[in-house]
Amino acid sequence: MSLQIGIVGTGNFSKLHAGILEKMEDVRIQAVCGTSKEKAEKFASQFNHAHAYEDVQIMLDSEKLDAVYICVPPMTHGKIEMEVIERYIPLFVEKPLGINLDLPTEIVRAIEDKSLITSVGYHFRYKKSSQQLKEMLENQKIGMAIGQWMGGMPMVPWWRNQQGSGGQFNEQTTHLVDLLRFTAGEVEEVFAMFGNQVMHEKVDSVTVADIGTVSLKLRNGSIATLSNTCIMPKDTYRCGLTFYTDQSIIDWQFDGLQVKMNGEQSEIKDQTNPYEVENEAFIHAIRTKDTSRILSNYENAYKTQEVTSAAFQSAATGKPIKLNA
Repeated sequence: MSLQIGIVGTGNFSKLHAGILEKMEDVRIQAVCGTSKEKAEKFASQFNHAHAYEDVQIMLDSEKLDAVYICVPPMTHGKIEMEVIERYIPLFVEKPLGINLDLPTEIVRAIEDKSLITSVGYHFRYKKSSQQLKEMLENQKIGMAIGQWMGGMPMVPWWRNQQGSGGQFNEQTTHLVDLLRFTAGEVEEVFAMFGNQVMHEKVDSVTVADIGTVSLKLRNGSIATLSNTCIMPKDTYRCGLTFYTDQSIIDWQFDGLQVKMNGEQSEIKDQTNPYEVENEAFIHAIRTKDTSRILSNYENAYKTQEVTSAAFQSAATGKPIKLNA
């Protein structure tokens, strides 16, 4: 019997996940909910017999769904998740969990109360190179890490609004925060500086910072610096995470690893499609109740949200923020 999947959102990530799900055996896109019936119908028309809705509550009450994918902008999280949780339906949530910690705190408690299967779209964890990096670091003493997410500003209105996206560190660089946690361990202290250098003069209604640097102290004693900017011209970007250890320098990038050790350099290419792997892990968990393949559930992703939220608190106060153990 086919698993019946509901999707909330009609943007690029909804399309990405739906495209992967529809190719899976015995998985069916059953319902789509958009901000308008027109958007939902246009999206649903790509799939056989999928129903369109513009109200999440009506969709959930009308359909018998085995799981719901929530792929919406940061500021619209909250009510959607709570409606799904209330009905004991497993959920996949695209990152970030919100614009701060307020709603995610309520959601994580509700999920824990009901012991629901969840997954969050921190897809970097599912790359083979990320797992190889994690294994390498387990056998080395990490001194420090330096990461960067440098690019341009996405020209959608909600992204450039702090109350819409939560800012670049929350909406994009959160991936590097999560990768750092996955490979090197938990963060215990955060200090951040953000600024407005270019984009507020070029684009109307910009309330997010366009430059920022965040220093992180990890529980294992190592330190990290993650910097980001969205001032760069189109198609110009740099993204990666570099670890400096007692044995090597390891560069992680989208396409793999570069390792410098004992005077020699090696390269590990990675062709993994992490979106496929994370979807397979979630669907497997729904079918079997085996959640071992899910590398980022909601409770784990909440810890990443704690770090990004602490960064904005630190930037606002000018003080370092200590996280709970």
